[in-house]
Amino acid sequence: MNTHQQSVIDQFTRQAVPFAQSAGHTNEESLRLLVELAEVSAADTVLDVACGTGMVACAFATVASHVTGIDLTPAMLEQARLLAARRGLTNISWHEGDIEALPFPDNNFSVALSRYAFHHFPNPGVVLSEMARVCRPGGRVLIADACPPPDKADAYNHFEKLFDPSHNRALTLEEFQSLVSDAGLRNVRLAFYRMEMELERHLAASFPNPGDDEKIRQLFREDIGVDRLGVGAHLRGDEIHYAYPVTVIVAEKAG
Repeated sequence: MNTHQQSVIDQFTRQAVPFAQSAGHTNEESLRLLVELAEVSAADTVLDVACGTGMVACAFATVASHVTGIDLTPAMLEQARLLAARRGLTNISWHEGDIEALPFPDNNFSVALSRYAFHHFPNPGVVLSEMARVCRPGGRVLIADACPPPDKADAYNHFEKLFDPSHNRALTLEEFQSLVSDAGLRNVRLAFYRMEMELERHLAASFPNPGDDEKIRQLFREDIGVDRLGVGAHLRGDEIHYAYPVTVIVAEKAG
């Protein structure tokens, strides 16, 4: 296991329970949007890459024939199993494994997706190529992730790295489109939404390095009304609120 993978496991072992309860991650409207954009039906078999606590997988399982979730962190998969059990979903299987070498045959799923995870990947092109490999011809590949404007990407990645040391780099839309093209995917469709957050609640659910929480607060205080970070920081009473700019990319594998 490499150093980055260990950092991911360390962070998400600690984040597993608060992550499963986060309003931003459990937002039903955004989950419905992903199911609709992927055009999932009862005939589909779905792969959720870096599935985390299983919120997306469970949403897709209410429609699809079967959903498979894979993640690197056992604690996140434990939360995923608990969520599926609470919801009475039996058409889901969970795998612990390396997403850069997916343990599934070629052309195995009709939908392959990943939400809020690509910014953790040191080799996002490798992961996307693997997702395309295991997707059937004519199937859909979906990515949803924060996607900062190019002129704000450096500042955005700086504060995200403070929040979560396992953060690698959020990609711009242009970079995502290049990866999709390199993976041989076509008929690209785009959608956009914003994931609303309140700073102190997010900090309480995160595990920055000692002292970095105050650095984050200072960055956000200085960014109110300025928006160098690209997240529209603003005050609601005494609370600092902001919103991650999420891009959803859906593309087809050539038949």
